[in-house]
Amino acid sequence: MQVTARVDYAIRAVVQLAATGGSLSRGDIAAAQGIPPKFLEAILLQLRQAGLLVAQRGTAGGYALARPADAITVADVVRVVDGPLAAVRGLPPEDTEYPDPAARLRDLWVALRAGMRQVLETTTIADLASGVLPEGVAALLAGDGAWVRR
Repeated sequence: MQVTARVDYAIRAVVQLAATGGSLSRGDIAAAQGIPPKFLEAILLQLRQAGLLVAQRGTAGGYALARPADAITVADVVRVVDGPLAAVRGLPPEDTEYPDPAARLRDLWVALRAGMRQVLETTTIADLASGVLPEGVAALLAGDGAWVRR
């Protein structure tokens, strides 16, 4: 799985808002997370349009979470910024077809999506902001080879 810069920046921005617990300007978020402000502006607009953030204008304005951080999953943010969690050549994995002997490849792609959902849909923005990951995600990190690049 390739995590795009848009996804990385979006999650970091939302986690920053959760950790702050209030409203922050685009500039404050960008400075705190080292994100290019113009790039962040487009991401924040997407998140606001999707209903994950609210924006307030004025000197005391900025962005804030539209709902509690424990009600926003990482998957919610990824889907807003990048679309579906898994696609194969732009198709949902279940819509792919392969001739034998590669016919089971579709099942592999569906299983991969299920694994990503297991991690991304069970991890909330509050989990990341608090530094405490869900038990299942933490268990994956503790597994043999989790930290070994292959």
